[in-house]
Amino acid sequence: MHAWHKSSHSNANGQCVEVRETPGGADVRDTRNREAGHLSFSPAEWWALLRTERR
Repeated sequence: MHAWHKSSHSNANGQCVEVRETPGGADVRDTRNREAGHLSFSPAEWWALLRTERR
C-alpha cells in the first residue's frame, strides 16, 4: 500500500487532507480526524476531481 501524503491544496492553518494513491484509485482522509476513516475514490472519480481542481 502506498504512503499517505499531505495534499498540496492543504493550507497552513491546520485544515489539511491526506491522500494515498492506490492501484484502485485514491483514498482521502482528514488529518485532524484520522480515526474517522477515509473516503475511497475509483481511478475515474479521482482523475475527474483532479481535472476539476486544476481549472
